[in-house]
Amino acid sequence: MSRYNPSYGGLPVPLGTTGEPAVRRIDTAAVWRALSLGWRDFRENPTQLVFLAVIYPVIGLLAAGYASGRDMMPIVWPLLSGFALVGPVAALGVYEISRRRERGEQASWVNAFDVRHSPSLPSILALGVVLLAVFVAWLFTARAIFDGTFVAMPVAAGPGEFLRQVLRTPEGWRLMLLGNGIGLLFAATVLALTVVSFPLLLDRPVGMAAAVRTSLRAVVLNPGPMLLWGALVAAILAVSSIPLFVGLAVAVPVLGHATWHLYRAVVPR
Repeated sequence: MSRYNPSYGGLPVPLGTTGEPAVRRIDTAAVWRALSLGWRDFRENPTQLVFLAVIYPVIGLLAAGYASGRDMMPIVWPLLSGFALVGPVAALGVYEISRRRERGEQASWVNAFDVRHSPSLPSILALGVVLLAVFVAWLFTARAIFDGTFVAMPVAAGPGEFLRQVLRTPEGWRLMLLGNGIGLLFAATVLALTVVSFPLLLDRPVGMAAAVRTSLRAVVLNPGPMLLWGALVAAILAVSSIPLFVGLAVAVPVLGHATWHLYRAVVPR
């Protein structure tokens, strides 16, 4: 069963199950439009200083661990790539800013903290704990892959030697192939669980289970656009990490705003 909604190209909107939001079909143009609207929201409500305040203490902890002689190198890449797994939680305040802008309400970086007043806060926290568990599982998995791959090789003496082992040895190639492949499965799982669930929880008090089911239905109904969205998120986060990670202070809020607009394209009011 479906209904007609002309506001997003006149595509049929399949009804959700009883008491759950409907999910509409979108095309890849909606993904690009969401990204464009996300950039617009960021330009008008910049929040990069907030994210710099979060990102650089984490980088400082990594640097301190390395300086203290701890074996940090094998988990640096899993930590950075795993940022995408907890990114939906980091972007909660950004969703709130886009939500307020959509309603014509006053919006600034200060309103990012209004999430704490959401009636869905318990469900948001519960889903956040799920993502944290996935992130920790990914770190343990990545470390196990590294230990299993380099079991017969000596520990690298420094970053240069570590990179040589990863990039110029058969063990390193296997590590990259297996690690990135399994990491892709983790990322795809988080994408399916959260692509619309966090914005939905901010928008309506539907409960965590209903929000996750709605997100899964959105992915099943729109595999092509969601695949494009996941690829864009991965590429933008990877590129923005190159200049000393400072690009993440822009990439994360832009992607957060864009996620809200993608949610609005998929889940009608």
